[in-house]
Amino acid sequence: MENQLQAIEQVRALAIDMGMKFGPKVLVATAMLVAGYVCGRWIGAIAARTLHRLQLEPPVRMLIVRTVRLLVLGLFAIVALQNLGIELLPLIAGLGVAGAGIALALQGVLGNVAAGLTIIFTRPFRVGDYISIVHEEGEVLEISILNTVLGHADLSRIVIPNRKIAGEILHNYGRIRQLGIEVRVPCETDIESALETIREILGANKHVLADPKPLTGVSSLADSSVVIGVCPWVNVPDYNSAVGEIHQAILAAFRAKNISIAAPSREIRLIGGVERVKGIEPS
Repeated sequence: MENQLQAIEQVRALAIDMGMKFGPKVLVATAMLVAGYVCGRWIGAIAARTLHRLQLEPPVRMLIVRTVRLLVLGLFAIVALQNLGIELLPLIAGLGVAGAGIALALQGVLGNVAAGLTIIFTRPFRVGDYISIVHEEGEVLEISILNTVLGHADLSRIVIPNRKIAGEILHNYGRIRQLGIEVRVPCETDIESALETIREILGANKHVLADPKPLTGVSSLADSSVVIGVCPWVNVPDYNSAVGEIHQAILAAFRAKNISIAAPSREIRLIGGVERVKGIEPS
């Protein structure tokens, strides 16, 4: 019983000694971490306002702000650990070795991150633009640090890793697209009347933009017909709707004004007469 009391007394004395020795340091380290958290949020708010003025995408701004907060908190944590007397060099060396192994295992992810940062800061396209790249096209719905999401008119989505985008040839249509509609009419058609009808249709369509001005005119001469090019501009979300509406309006207006739409035709000439066609050699 006496030995147990002595052991308890020794533990109590050791706890008091440790508390007297490390208690103030723990309190100071805790205060440093709290100060780091508060300072990180303050600096993060400043960074958020600055990035908003730079017009970066919201997900990107959030990522950068969080990174800034973690860096500030990490600096305060290092100071707190030093205050507790913990040797940081062995810890940093161990983290370096672990980081090298993680980097080798996550080469694809790191490649996406590097490409994402390139896209974010060079800004070859933005959310809302219509782009075509790596045999895919669509409206940019989201740009993140790892991938870019494109949307189609059928409400499907395409997720492209950023490393597949960086360094590729990119076609950026912007926020408007130009339609390429062709209307074939017979050669004897009054072209001016047909063009005027088409211009009236474009002017009445709610999706067609007045600026840039729609382009209409004879684009080419085909066999037994004249090809009229109809090339108005519309906003990206209105592209598919505008194509159908304009085709339908042109068909209705041409029928009302007795303007024919040329049907495909081919002229066939027989050489050697009807007998050769039937397999009979002429005498």
